[in-house]
Amino acid sequence: MALNAAQPGFGTTVAALRLRSWKLGAGQPMEVLDQFKDADFTHVVDDRADVHVSSRDGRFYLGYFPNGRPGGADEDWVSGEGWVIALAGTANVPGYRMAFGTDTPAEIVAAVVAGIMATSRPR
Repeated sequence: MALNAAQPGFGTTVAALRLRSWKLGAGQPMEVLDQFKDADFTHVVDDRADVHVSSRDGRFYLGYFPNGRPGGADEDWVSGEGWVIALAGTANVPGYRMAFGTDTPAEIVAAVVAGIMATSRPR
């Protein structure tokens, strides 16, 4: 195999290296929570002002923890979680769980929830 010195291995331009702007900050949690106005979901606000949403069939859960999810001394790993989404599986297919930090933009979580909701079908 011959090396072609006329073709550079890597090239870029100043324009390609420009800085980008990214969505940062927690945003407005109602962008997520407003997706659950349907009668198929229950809402609970606890004494810490954490919000818990679950489907009536109990398979979908969303938790919003504005100050981080509480945990005991041996569970410090949960303290940075601002959002938790869990979907219970079936006997044949496992469910899943995902968590987002307290500073994750609500718009990002809202997009994930909208994607999950789009796959939901009544039986």
